[in-house]
Amino acid sequence: MRYAILGPLEVRDIAAPDHVVRLSPKLSGLLAVLLCAPGSAVAEARLIEAMWDGAPPRSAQKSLHVYVHHLRQSLGGPDTVVREGGGYRLAADPAAVDSVRFARLVEEGRGAIGRGESAVGAALLREALDLWRGPAFSGLDSLPLVREEAARLAERRWSATEELFRTELALGRHDDAVAELTALVAEHPFRERLRGTLMLALYRAGRTHEALEVYRSGRALLIEELGIEPGRELRDLETAVLRGDPALDAPPAPDPTLAPAPEADPQDGAAPAAQRPPPVPAQLPPDIADFTGREALLAELGAALGDAGGGRTGGAPVAAISGMGGVGKTSLAVRVAHSRAADYPGGQLYVDLRGAEDPVDPAQVLAGFLHALGVEGAAVPVPQDERSALFRSMLGERRMLVVLDDAASEAQVRPLLPAAGGSAVLVTSRTRLVGLEGARLIDLDVFEPGQAIRLLERILGADRVAADPDAAESIARLCGYAPLAVRIAGARLAGRRQWPLSRLVRMLAHEGRRLDVLAVGDREVRACIELSHRALDPDAREAFRLLGVVEAPDYPEWVVAALLDVPMDAAQEHIEALVDAQLLTIVGGASGRLRYRMHDLIRLYARELGAGDERGPAALRRAIGGWLWLAEQATEYIPGPCYATMHGTAQRWPLPSEDAAEALSDPMSWFDDEWHAMAAVVRQAGAAGLDEAAWDLAGCLEKYFDVRGRFDDWLRCHETALAACRAAGNVRGEAVLRRGMADLNTWIGPGERGDFAMIGMLEQADRVFEMFAGLGDLRGMSDALVMRTWGLVSQGLPRAAGETSGEALRLAEEADYLGGRARAYHVMAIADHEQQRTDNAVVHLTEAMKLARLLGNSRFEATAMQFLGAAECLEGDIETGRRHLLRSLEMTRAMGDRYGEVFSLMYLARLYIALGDPEALPAVEAATGLSRRHRMNHHLADSLALTGQVHLAAGDVATATGALEESVALWRTRGWPSFLADTLDTLARAHDAADRHDAAAAARAEAAHLRAELSPTDPL
Repeated sequence: MRYAILGPLEVRDIAAPDHVVRLSPKLSGLLAVLLCAPGSAVAEARLIEAMWDGAPPRSAQKSLHVYVHHLRQSLGGPDTVVREGGGYRLAADPAAVDSVRFARLVEEGRGAIGRGESAVGAALLREALDLWRGPAFSGLDSLPLVREEAARLAERRWSATEELFRTELALGRHDDAVAELTALVAEHPFRERLRGTLMLALYRAGRTHEALEVYRSGRALLIEELGIEPGRELRDLETAVLRGDPALDAPPAPDPTLAPAPEADPQDGAAPAAQRPPPVPAQLPPDIADFTGREALLAELGAALGDAGGGRTGGAPVAAISGMGGVGKTSLAVRVAHSRAADYPGGQLYVDLRGAEDPVDPAQVLAGFLHALGVEGAAVPVPQDERSALFRSMLGERRMLVVLDDAASEAQVRPLLPAAGGSAVLVTSRTRLVGLEGARLIDLDVFEPGQAIRLLERILGADRVAADPDAAESIARLCGYAPLAVRIAGARLAGRRQWPLSRLVRMLAHEGRRLDVLAVGDREVRACIELSHRALDPDAREAFRLLGVVEAPDYPEWVVAALLDVPMDAAQEHIEALVDAQLLTIVGGASGRLRYRMHDLIRLYARELGAGDERGPAALRRAIGGWLWLAEQATEYIPGPCYATMHGTAQRWPLPSEDAAEALSDPMSWFDDEWHAMAAVVRQAGAAGLDEAAWDLAGCLEKYFDVRGRFDDWLRCHETALAACRAAGNVRGEAVLRRGMADLNTWIGPGERGDFAMIGMLEQADRVFEMFAGLGDLRGMSDALVMRTWGLVSQGLPRAAGETSGEALRLAEEADYLGGRARAYHVMAIADHEQQRTDNAVVHLTEAMKLARLLGNSRFEATAMQFLGAAECLEGDIETGRRHLLRSLEMTRAMGDRYGEVFSLMYLARLYIALGDPEALPAVEAATGLSRRHRMNHHLADSLALTGQVHLAAGDVATATGALEESVALWRTRGWPSFLADTLDTLARAHDAADRHDAAAAARAEAAHLRAELSPTDPL
């Protein structure tokens, strides 16, 4: 196909050139938009915007796909329009498009003229102009993108026309040129350069009076129609004609025996002064002397700008830097621009587009750029499209760097982009300019901590920072590592040489005053954030203010719906507005679901705005209620302890069923995403006196924390909620939390428990029992007795443990509490094992495993299976026991239950040790590594004891002794004297093997003393 756009759009088949392909108006419009960028892909969004003039219907995307399909059929097949990136490209030979042929002929003509081959150049220019059949894209100028491209092509047409006639005059063909120029001036009376060429042709033809009349009629027209005088170039030409300036005479014909000399520009010859070179703008702001970091981004932006236009084809490269206010976008762009300025000898243009305040009209910017490029005021066109086309034409032969700072939108930027590949553009914006076709999008984040410290060093001096590095790190952290904030903090310290850095740390630590502190001179963090906030619509502003009341580090989009109490689609619109304004950042959750985060300083500003807003407390309760509503459903599917489910009376905020189903499709991954936020909300609820919400939400996290082995987080979360319940006298909440903490107390050491360590395991279980008994809650009482059983076992009191576990089973049966029965059978088996009644243990564990399967609790099933496998091995049923242990290991690994995995590994290790199997060592090493990595100190003490046994049996006494001594040290902190005694016995054997008999005797004596203390206290 051949494509003609220099006139009405025409498509002809090369095989049948007389046949014109007929296209519907919509297909013609689609093809015209594609032909605006021949050889390049046009983004789908850009096509939709162009074809529906910025007001597309909902079905626009589907309709576009249909139009593309029909266009392909009309042009000859599916390969004629190809999908590329996020858009479509017309797969046509560039030579088949008349605008491309025009550009090439003009380039060849100018090249010939530059080489002194003026006659050849004139012929090529005329051939190029003969391709025009009328205005470009005639009849399709209702499409904005097409109209803009048509204006650009028209400007290039007239530039070529003017150059053709200047060349014709230089060749002495003024008589022939007069007729054509007269017709063109009559058709385009406002083109001053064309009018000047006609005046020069008339003057050289000896028709001075007519030349002056052409000037006067043009002046009268400009005054009458536009109210302006002609430009200086035309005025100077009139003066030269009146004086008969010799500079206007035609140049002498070249001597054919001599090499051609470079020709003077005849139009420049019209000026009485010497030829003036075009100005070279250098508008960049000063470089930043203490610019710090961003090395990788500097390299990326340098690559994005390409090779400074040398040999580049296609449009000018564009790099768009986006980020929140104060993140250093302008500093980065200016640094890049200065570093690459030498690669752009045509100059550098810069403008502050004030997108965050009062966006500058692109037409105003273009006028400033054109003036900087030497265009006189009267010669600057009035319509924006014509200014943009002239700007692109003037940059067509130059290599320039254009920096557009603080852009509001793609619409503000597009008219300011060069068309040719010789120039390049850097854009900064608080909005991510995804609609800029072909732009390299750079998302700028805050500093890394080390970069923030280096900036402080550049401002304050390395010695001052080195004198108090901890304070410097605190300053950077309290500034949220935002470059502007760090720079302001550094400036304050630089102005107070006597201040220690710690003084500023104390000032910044006060959240209510932090934004006040981060202000110096004309720089202020609050004002920077305010600019972004001011651009929001009222609903988005309300969403922003209310998000300030939530102290979670990040959150899903439904939180905005809860805060505003609006449908999800409305919340999503507000979120997108906040993201576009760089007031919210999109972050990925552990499951890949979208989450949103607010920078610390932005959150402080939002909190300031929301202070005193009477809607804040109700909004916070709704948000907490959303987490609680989801968590109480999700926790039912977490295979944790078989606790009785207990909830309180706090407000719930139910999500729409479709959104809830999506969120809870994988409960474990939902908790992976949400636990950080929920733990923060528990703290916030406790501080706000919302004790019911605090304990309920903390209770919902217990199973998840248990499965993932997050014991420290579990403890901190429960201690916060427990303090709120005790302050409010909330007995049920306190009982539920203490139940969970008592279970947690089984596995963490006293050194890890904080205030909770002051209460022994048995005392804690007894307190929980009393609370539930006071509430008349049989299920809670059963749970408390299960915990008491574990405490008795840990103290070496198995007979009392057996009695207590039996009572726990009785209460569970009375309450018809299936989970309580399962847990009771489990601890009954533990008590049996401690009394060497392994046969009873197998019976009880088999029953516990059956109940776990009825409950659908795979984790408790795996736990029961672990103990059952160990008991079966002790009973002599090695194969069945091994099968159960291997199956439990497989189940715990599938669940990501590291705690259960270590249990299974240790029981397998014990079996391998008993059998003399070499697999014992890999098993204990895996158990030890997992325990150490996940800070499971109970398991670590146990696995180290097994490690000592394995190495002692292998004759490696030194390694065995080291492992056993570490195990003993851990058991001393754990309150499990029977385990400590067993490990001391093994350590004594290791000391004997090393001939350290005194140490061996001491270890045996301590073990005997522990057993003597334990046995008499165990009641019958």
